[in-house]
Amino acid sequence: MNGTSKSLDLTKKRVCVTGSGGFLGSFLVDSLRNQGVTDLILPRKKDYDLTRADAIDQLFRESRPEVLFHLAAVVGGIGANQENPGRFFYENAIMGIQLIEYARRYEVQKTIVVGTICAYPKFAPVPFREETLWDGYPEETNAAYGIAKKALLVQCQAYRQQYGMNAIYLLPVNLYGPRDNFDLRSSHVIPALIRKAIEAKETGLRRMLCWGDGSPTREFLYAEDCTEALVAAAQRYDGGEPVNIGSGLEISIRELVELINEIVGYDGEVVWDTTRPNGQPRRKLDTSRAEQFFGFRSRTSLRDGLRRTVEWYGQTQSRGAVVPA
Repeated sequence: MNGTSKSLDLTKKRVCVTGSGGFLGSFLVDSLRNQGVTDLILPRKKDYDLTRADAIDQLFRESRPEVLFHLAAVVGGIGANQENPGRFFYENAIMGIQLIEYARRYEVQKTIVVGTICAYPKFAPVPFREETLWDGYPEETNAAYGIAKKALLVQCQAYRQQYGMNAIYLLPVNLYGPRDNFDLRSSHVIPALIRKAIEAKETGLRRMLCWGDGSPTREFLYAEDCTEALVAAAQRYDGGEPVNIGSGLEISIRELVELINEIVGYDGEVVWDTTRPNGQPRRKLDTSRAEQFFGFRSRTSLRDGLRRTVEWYGQTQSRGAVVPA
């Protein structure tokens, strides 16, 4: 029994999305609205600090959600993870643990928890299969964040076993797209590389500095594709097993830099700073469960997704808009 069930009609439910003002959350809200969901609860940090149990209790008491998407997270790239391991562990763990507990107390009908690819062991066999989640320690630079998020999988499964709670756990791969965080102090690899390439081109720099040696591989998923997976899982998956969400395609960081530079039109020299960490050696998911359980396959090619992201960033900059930080 894989937990597949008849489709849940989200248009008839009161749906709460934590992290709705963030990168992925904003696309999820758009997707839900496009599908006809009108009863949306979108808590913001200034009103509800989700690290505080009393704020979560107030949120649930006031809004009484029937479906909960938990996307809120404190995230960043390798540098941000190295600088904030304690904060990333505490805030991600405490938010998730308390939200799931209060979802149980207030009898939320379905809870969708978004985990992280950082939960996988550093040397997990490629492609990463959900069965190998517990076969080793995560890559050191993001282990605190990964373990905090993986603890929520244990909670979802424990609550399902003891309380019959319908909580599902999804593991998206590295996401990218318009609206991403382009702040070089905290951004992930794709927005950081796009910003570096554009700024190098515009200022006439003939050298572009990149972290590591370019050998690690990554898998990337366009954010709008990810929201399709989240909605499909909410509608059709009721199982206790974690499910990978990705494109199933792997690319080295060196090849990624070359592709982004080609799209941007930057032809300067790429210099690799090997004093900086590479991060996990390889990342590629086995995405067969998502297709089997709720029919998800990614639609946006990496080239097309990068082109759209580059165009959005360029338009945002030309308008003098503030880039998300």
